[in-house]
Amino acid sequence: MRHLLSTRDLDRATAVGILDVAEDMADVAHREIKKLPTLRGKTVINLFFEDSTRTRTSFELAAKRLSADLITFSAKGSSVSKGESLKDTAQTLAAMGADAVVIRHSASGAAQTLARSGWIDAAVLNAGDGTHEHPTQALLDAFTMRRRLHGSASRGKDLDGLRVTIVGDILHSRVARSNVWLLQALGATVNLIAPATLLPVDTSGWPATIGFDLDTAIDDDPDVIMMLRIQSERMNAAFFPNAREYSRQWGLDDERLARLRPDTMVMHPGPMNRGLEISANAADSARSTVLEQVANGVSIRMAVLYLLLSGSVKP
Repeated sequence: MRHLLSTRDLDRATAVGILDVAEDMADVAHREIKKLPTLRGKTVINLFFEDSTRTRTSFELAAKRLSADLITFSAKGSSVSKGESLKDTAQTLAAMGADAVVIRHSASGAAQTLARSGWIDAAVLNAGDGTHEHPTQALLDAFTMRRRLHGSASRGKDLDGLRVTIVGDILHSRVARSNVWLLQALGATVNLIAPATLLPVDTSGWPATIGFDLDTAIDDDPDVIMMLRIQSERMNAAFFPNAREYSRQWGLDDERLARLRPDTMVMHPGPMNRGLEISANAADSARSTVLEQVANGVSIRMAVLYLLLSGSVKP
């Protein structure tokens, strides 16, 4: 891989390979010294134009565990607030000797522009661009599913036959888009559930089925149910009557939780709006993988940084 911009670029073999390397990286967390010398001498720049907790922190930890030099850039308090362009910001940071740039940006396509413009000579990792994609989130979600399914025998496995239901604000969700394409590549089937106002206008090319009724989707007995955050910061209109009505129709409340199989995975990419898209009991139940997703994010991001900067041979 030269860049990681979209899960559409990943075939099954490549995706499974990334997950397998992440298994090796996960082992590092259990060592007394949680570090590898793999990226010593490499420089990773975190270029975040949007607020982030989980993604930014896990990329920082991933780079440090691989012994890379790390620069974390936040648009707040920088020359961006003075009107500096993405091109000038990227080139300024690249002049410092960046080997990889991890970018999160509010504009869809920003990562692709950075990677393909010729402005910098560094690997580009898309950490979320507008409502387009968030490939490492989808990879950590798939990694979490695979570990729940196969445990210590996960290496080399895909997700053939797994039935995944993704619920909520599909329209604004880069997580949903990345998951749809990655899960399809790994052999899973995807069902999208949302109010009609929170679905993209055209999903005809998406490898997923579309529905509007969460109760019907639960009756279909999914193996995984992934709840999405309502992204009110991206909404400039009323997409549903009110929060109470949304929770009643499309929230994973305690009654719906009780109807799921004991081994059904309950996922959420975070941050969660408890009581809106997911109840506290659902978020904290034994079915929930929320904290596993956070921990697995470090392993996935270690794997991606390693593969982009060191090649395809396992450490």
